[in-house]
Amino acid sequence: QVRLVESGGGSVQEGESLRLSCQSSGMRYRCMGWFRQAPGKEREGVAFIDAGRDVSTEYTDSVKGRFTISKDNRKNTLYLQMNSMKPEDTAMYYCAADICSRMHLTRPTREVNFWGQGTQVTVSS
Repeated sequence: QVRLVESGGGSVQEGESLRLSCQSSGMRYRCMGWFRQAPGKEREGVAFIDAGRDVSTEYTDSVKGRFTISKDNRKNTLYLQMNSMKPEDTAMYYCAADICSRMHLTRPTREVNFWGQGTQVTVSS
């Protein structure tokens, strides 16, 4: 129903920035999000967006003030601008889409149905 393709990952030094992109094709979803999974840890929600008429966003506490999620509805592309990066941001980052009720920090990750293949982000100190 939907194909999600991430890009923009890479290796940076602590304090630097990266911007992830997620190109979506097929069915369009108003609510999308970014997740990450570090080695040996569970996948966690990082940022969510409801890109309806009144755009709303939600961030996990560890990235508030440093990461910004946005969506270009014309291009059907989701972004994650990551600034002031820290070594603990190192993870595989995944783009996801689903109905809005599933795209919140408080919802179980297992409920989300549509995932990209992931893009690796590594932050060195």
